[in-house]
Amino acid sequence: MNTLPNSARPSTIPFGAPNEQLANLAAQLRYQVVQMSHRSGAPHLGSSLSCIDIMVAAYWSALRIDPAESGHPGRDRFILSKGHAAPALYTALAARGFFPEAWLDTFATHGGHLAEQPAPHVVPGVELATGSLGHGLPVGCGLALAGRIQNLDYRTLIVLSDGECNEGSVWEAALFASAKQLGRLTVVIDYNKWQATGRSDEVLGLASLRDKWSAFGWDAIELDGHNIPALAAALAPRGEATGRPRAIIAHTIKGKGVPFMEDDNNWHYRIPTLEEVTQAAQHLQTP
Repeated sequence: MNTLPNSARPSTIPFGAPNEQLANLAAQLRYQVVQMSHRSGAPHLGSSLSCIDIMVAAYWSALRIDPAESGHPGRDRFILSKGHAAPALYTALAARGFFPEAWLDTFATHGGHLAEQPAPHVVPGVELATGSLGHGLPVGCGLALAGRIQNLDYRTLIVLSDGECNEGSVWEAALFASAKQLGRLTVVIDYNKWQATGRSDEVLGLASLRDKWSAFGWDAIELDGHNIPALAAALAPRGEATGRPRAIIAHTIKGKGVPFMEDDNNWHYRIPTLEEVTQAAQHLQTP
């Protein structure tokens, strides 16, 4: 195997770190994701890069979690429903200290620690097997309702893809969450405008997503999905007692951070060459 350029492993960065430090972390995680795709030959690179800033905002500004007690009953729950973007989740969990960063090198390899898409208990911090789209929100609704029944005040955060909003189960769950007043439930839609076969709004009539979620009884907002401070503010605790779940429509760019990959749907399945990995390192200013 060709030797990849070395990347400085992001040391464990504390919760609530300054915005500049989080922006640098996001660049490092993006480079790790590019490396992982090259090493393993696994696709979905563009989809992983588009949601890195969402991961950083969630794990360093919003989620109440302790890597040393990953199964604590009071922990906040996080579900990456778009399981094909697993590298984005794995890099965040490793940088947060849930497992050794060296495990990232085993992604999607025989006998490795990290499955190509999240599997049950594959590593600490992974709450649910995902990848078959449309399941994350229904399960998240169950988790949120269970927390209320058990008098636990944890919050549940779910990241969906825009193409995943083609699934009827998403909208059934959205109706359920509103009816049951699951105010501690938040959804972030990674709205990168692409899915496997074309533009998301052309495959099905998704626009306006904000109006749709609002009509289903959710507190729906739109923002720049690459603005970490804006994401952190939107993910902060709010008036959960109102009972309205929150939907954050995060406008993102597929392949974000690597100019020759940005908004190019070929990177839904393409695997980067060694030369392209080196180019990505230069764009991300990662050694």
